[in-house]
Amino acid sequence: MADRILVVDDERPIAEILKFSFEREGFEVEMAFDGEEAVAKARASDFDLVILDIMLPKLDGFTVCREIRRFSTVPILMLTAKEDEVDKVLGLELGADDYVTKPFSPRELIARVRAILRRTRVAESSRSRTAADEILREGDITINLTSYEVRKGDKLLELTPREFDLLRFLMAHAGQVFSREALLEEVWGYDYYGDVRTVDVTVRRLREKLEENSARPEYIKTRRGVGYYFQRFD
Repeated sequence: MADRILVVDDERPIAEILKFSFEREGFEVEMAFDGEEAVAKARASDFDLVILDIMLPKLDGFTVCREIRRFSTVPILMLTAKEDEVDKVLGLELGADDYVTKPFSPRELIARVRAILRRTRVAESSRSRTAADEILREGDITINLTSYEVRKGDKLLELTPREFDLLRFLMAHAGQVFSREALLEEVWGYDYYGDVRTVDVTVRRLREKLEENSARPEYIKTRRGVGYYFQRFD
């Protein structure tokens, strides 16, 4: 079955070019031309990935990303203005999985989409493990690798796929410190084009969901000048 992509861009010529390029590569593509239409379509249908421009009428891309994250963990790739670091960081903080700066080539975008989908499938394939490997637990944080659920005590936590992947990796190597560069390679993959600030943003989002006080974390710790690690509790 072909992967389904929602392309959201108010510039119809760009959207049509992307639709043509992705369909030529075997994807199924649906388009939306404003933020309200994007949220409605994302809610009404299952997509494998959303390509989301920031500058949109009715609802901007940041608002669309926030709204989609209320009901879906679908991977979101945001299109940002060239060299605008604020847009990139804000998009990641709102739950986007990756970004591409304009101008870009359709070939570059297709490669980035394939990389995201490949990482998503690797994460999903890890669910089919033996019973002994289905659960990760440190303290009161539990990851069920089969159901893709994370709980703190009895509370179910809503994580994006990237947040889940990072938490799973850190918990599987609890007590071991990883540099941001190492986490980019291990969690995002060698074909990720972003920078190390992506790790900081994702760690911050995770802390906000895991920690009672994200300024004084109990679970995801920082080893100053080195990197991050998950605290061992046994």
